[in-house]
Amino acid sequence: MTKAIVTRVAGPVVEAQGLEGARLYDVVRVGHAGLVGEIIRLDGPITTVQVYEDTAGVAVGEPVEATGAPLVAQLGPGLLERIYDGLQRPLPELAAMDGAFLARGRAAPPLPLDRRWAFEPVVASGAEVGPGTILGTVQESVSIVHRVMVPPTLRGRLVAIQAGDFTVEETVAVVEDKDGTRHEIQMRQFWPVRIRRPVQGKISPREPLITGMRVIDTFFPVARGGVAIIPGGFGTGKTVTEHSLAKGAAADVVVYIGCGERGNEMTEVIEDFPKLDDPRTGNPLMARTVLIANTSNMPVAAREASIYTGITMAEYYRDMGYDVLLLADSTSRWGEALREISGRLEEMPGEEGYPAYLGSRLADFYERAGLVNCLADEGEKRVGSVTVVGAVSPPGGDFSEPMTQNSLRVTGTFWALDTTLARSRHFPAIHWLTSYTLYDFEEWYQKNAPGGWAELVGDTMALLQNEAELQEVVQLVGPDALPPAQQAILALARMVREDYLHQSAFDPIDYHCSLEKSALMLRILLTFYQRVALGVERGEALRDMLADPLKTEEIARMKYWERETVDARGKDLLGRITTKLGIVGGQG
Repeated sequence: MTKAIVTRVAGPVVEAQGLEGARLYDVVRVGHAGLVGEIIRLDGPITTVQVYEDTAGVAVGEPVEATGAPLVAQLGPGLLERIYDGLQRPLPELAAMDGAFLARGRAAPPLPLDRRWAFEPVVASGAEVGPGTILGTVQESVSIVHRVMVPPTLRGRLVAIQAGDFTVEETVAVVEDKDGTRHEIQMRQFWPVRIRRPVQGKISPREPLITGMRVIDTFFPVARGGVAIIPGGFGTGKTVTEHSLAKGAAADVVVYIGCGERGNEMTEVIEDFPKLDDPRTGNPLMARTVLIANTSNMPVAAREASIYTGITMAEYYRDMGYDVLLLADSTSRWGEALREISGRLEEMPGEEGYPAYLGSRLADFYERAGLVNCLADEGEKRVGSVTVVGAVSPPGGDFSEPMTQNSLRVTGTFWALDTTLARSRHFPAIHWLTSYTLYDFEEWYQKNAPGGWAELVGDTMALLQNEAELQEVVQLVGPDALPPAQQAILALARMVREDYLHQSAFDPIDYHCSLEKSALMLRILLTFYQRVALGVERGEALRDMLADPLKTEEIARMKYWERETVDARGKDLLGRITTKLGIVGGQG
């Protein structure tokens, strides 16, 4: 280790001299308090450090100590069900030491060092192993089996392995490489957070990640291993949408990053998630979740660390063969941190003061998502994925600002939150005419979705688009001037919006909707539209048809049907609507 002294302090940016041999992105300890920082610039004798803690009170002349290593994440059993800050410090343990206000320079082991895990080997001594080989398993939580792997940089012969109860610091296996050097394998690994974990190769995503949110699964699905962003102004529901994704998406592991979030919202996550049940397993949702809490009152530099720490954890579980969902709320706070650090470094600003490298930083982060062939033994096919969903908070809801535009360039799905919808209490406020997805899942839906799914989706979107065109006429002449057939389109499009696209994130039934239930709901709505359109042709009064109890009492309540009763109630309702049509069969 080398020592140096502080020569300048500018908020989270500190300059030091005397750090000979230091490397870019090495971690250093700053000041008498030992604040954690990272080297971000080397300019002759001057070393610039980005400090991840509050630098108040740090004075010129205080010592700076180099660790000689970059910022790394500790990966192993014990990550799940934990709450960390952006530097992977366990917040409950720190709170137990310092109370509600954390002391600077404090540290605690990221993984529980005293807990013993029951390790079960799956390979025998003498086997040839390589990067990613699964040596054994540990029941990490009631939902997830942790797979202890050979580190990505090691290959050789397994000379020893044993079953039993071990801590993460104890040796469970020994591998001898081709040079005869023996390497002791623990259940934990260390990995630099800024470096991507290696894979055999990426796979083109062809399967949607089913989220249980009707507007997403119907119109704008994101790929398993894809990237989506949720931009929206204040109060449009970004955080609640990400909470719904965490609860309902078909992912094995969830990594939730509160990046610069308001303290009350992060508190809600920390308090609510441990109480939630997982709809997929019936176990507590936290049993497959890692929370990273980096609130807005924490030092801005730590926001960048939280993003990279979270994606590294996600890649680790991906390498085991799991589907991981990473939720970043909000990437705009990370962008603000980059802008502030760039300003203190006196770099040439780009658009709206953001650094010129904003786009490349965002791309580097989002490109760590993907569906991949994991490192594994020859002949073994292990597929895992990281799906990234990033919230964006554009000032004033302006989607033309740099964070949104740079994110759009590298993401495949765009869920545009609309302020008007949010003000009318329509949630999720994802607008169906401005959102889009670039992923093509036609083949997957043909094989796996309920029959006629593509036609149902196409007819529903056509109805909503017709409504938008008619609304322009309504603004000029009013709805009563439209002929009954066009009034029927407006009425039925409103039913689609209120009875299908509107979804309660807090209702114990409606917060998650399967594709089968979604298809049945669409079929009922479109069949009712067929009944109304036919009635208009026959000269029936539109007002009387819209007052039918089938609409006002049953169709309006079908989103709250319990899973066990959906098929029976749906078929019964379809039959009665079809009977009123006076025809055999129904829509689709």
